[in-house]
Amino acid sequence: MAKNEPKPIDGLTYEEAFAELETIVSALESGERPLEESMTLFERGQALTKLCAELLDKAELKVRALVGESLADFKESQ
Repeated sequence: MAKNEPKPIDGLTYEEAFAELETIVSALESGERPLEESMTLFERGQALTKLCAELLDKAELKVRALVGESLADFKESQ
């Protein structure tokens, strides 16, 4: 793998994927990238978003398995 090539998505942790996604969003919001590069970043961002959602779903399932299906809703006290 070349130095500039991003790490394969399936090998990323949630934190790594989210941090890269934040970087991609910043790069796209700047509007300074050529169209082709922006499209590549957008595609990677979509894949990272999917991975983050899947990892969060798995974490929720694990928590539910540990504490049961009756997870309390967390609400801020007013």
